[in-house]
Parts: sequence; structure tokens; C-alpha cells
Amino acid sequence: MKHGLRRWQLALMLCVMSSLQTVFAAPVLEAEIARLTAPIGGKVGVAAWQLDGKGERIMVNAGERFPMASTFKIAVAGAILASVDAGRLQLDQLVAVQPNDIVPSDGIASLAIHPGISLSVHNLLELMLTLSDNTATDVLTRLAGGPQAVTAWVRKQGVEEQRIDRDTAGILREFFNLPPGPFNEALQEAVKQDPQLEERGNHPNAAFDKDVRDTSTPAAMGQLLTKIFNQQALSVSSTKVLIDIMQRCHTGAGRLPGRMPAGTVIAHKTGTIGGTVNDVGVMTLPDGKSQIVIAVFIKESDKPMEQRERVIAEIARSVRDYFLLAEAS
Repeated sequence: MKHGLRRWQLALMLCVMSSLQTVFAAPVLEAEIARLTAPIGGKVGVAAWQLDGKGERIMVNAGERFPMASTFKIAVAGAILASVDAGRLQLDQLVAVQPNDIVPSDGIASLAIHPGISLSVHNLLELMLTLSDNTATDVLTRLAGGPQAVTAWVRKQGVEEQRIDRDTAGILREFFNLPPGPFNEALQEAVKQDPQLEERGNHPNAAFDKDVRDTSTPAAMGQLLTKIFNQQALSVSSTKVLIDIMQRCHTGAGRLPGRMPAGTVIAHKTGTIGGTVNDVGVMTLPDGKSQIVIAVFIKESDKPMEQRERVIAEIARSVRDYFLLAEAS
């Protein structure tokens, strides 16, 4: 009831402000975002705007760099689909997954435990984006030409403040300070030596949070999503492949979709590591009136996961209601 009351208060304020002059409404929403984020500590970044470019932009710490965590997988998917468009790869092309490719996560690592795995590019994309499968991600990153090639594709889209430097094994290896060698073996041995190692993956890591590698500003992530969803980055068919998969995302039900009305269509991708909890994507307003690009990044927060996710959900609902009212005014 408390959250519902606050949304009505916000709606009333926005209605009054928009009836006076629309330009004053965004600061009201930005103040509401600041109130929502205060209890979780750390830093929160938000960028949101209409996909068609009309209206105002909601920007809170939108020019500051945040660890992307698994949200970088959108860029990997884009680079792969660009290779499909260029004829260098095919969606039904089978790719072998070797034992040394395995990186713990839902998907391949937990379900296909025996050697002898080959999956199509299309299925690898599905696993990477819907389950955030780390093994699928690293196989696709290599297939794209490596992290630098993925960054080069991002630059071609005119996005400067986003960089991809490592695959997931590389990111996790440095976060947990693992020794060289096959990632899965190195992690298992490290956990034997320190049973609390994986628990530290739920808490901030100061050195990791200061590292500029594999980071993005919320605004840059919004720019990349805008290019993709406006069919300016990929062919029509590849754009549809990517959006359809992102709409089937299984992770982050408590984040961007967490407080949305039933039936709300959201294409999104989550990211989680240490003090970082992210969700980015595009949500469709009722009756398809408009689509809203939104990127919410949280870093350096040590609050419980549920609390951090709830903040993302509340921000997303406030942004959705703001643009819905703007459409009606």
C-alpha cells in the first residue's frame, strides 16, 4: 500500500507540473529516484527516454561509469548478429563447446556436464541472453573475434562510453583473484582453499568497482539499446532475433519487470556481480503507445539482493508511469 500511495503522489505531482510546463516534470522524477535509492547506499545510475527520441530524458548519474556485469552480453549478441548479417556466420551454424570453455552459471555448465557439446549460434544466443549463460557467452565472444572486436562493433554504433575488455571467465577470474588455468578447475580449487570465496561474490569489491574495464555509463547503454531497437545497428531480421530473445529473459523478474502491471512487455538483460546489480532494456507502454529505453545500474551497494532489486523495480515503475502520463498530457 505504501508503494502504491507514493506512486499516486508522484503521478499527481507530475500531472500538476506537466499542466504548467512539461520541462519541470523530469526533475520531480529524478528527485523521486534519489529518494528510492538512498536506503541502499552505493551509487545508482539511470538513463531513460522514449525510443523515438521525443520528450524528455531522465538522467541520474547517467555519465558515470558502472561495471556492466552481464549486461555486456547485449554487445556480444550485437557483434555476433552483425557477423550473421555480413555472411561470416549463420544462425544454424553448430559451434563446439570444449570442456575448458565451461564457466559456472545456469545453462550449459549445470545441464550438459559431459564432454561432447555442440550448439547452434542461435541457441548460444538464447542461452546467453535468457539465462545469462557464461559458457555460451565466452564461446560467442571468441566467435565474435574477442572482447576488442565486440568493443569495435559498439564504436561503430557511435557509442563511446562503453567498453568490453574481458570475457566472463576473465572478469570472474580477476574479481575472485583466481590463478591461471582452466577457469572451472581454478575456481573449484580456490573454493576448496577458501569455502567463503563464492559468498564474497555477493559483496562489493573496491578494486573491481574502480576498474574502468568492462564498464558503461547508463547513457551509453541507452544509446546502444536505442540503435539496436530502432533497427539502426543490425538488419531487420537480426534485430527481431535479438529483441525476441531479450523479451524471453528468465533472469531479473524482481528488477525491471518487478512492479509492472501484468502483461507489460519488457525486453531486457540483467547483470550481477559483487556490489553491482543491473537491469537494462526497453519496455512497451500500454496499447503500444510508446517504447521506453531504460538502463538502471547499481554499484558499491552491500544491501541484500532483494532490496537492491526492489529499488530497480520501483525506479522502472516510476519511469513507466512518468512517460505514460506524459503521453496522456
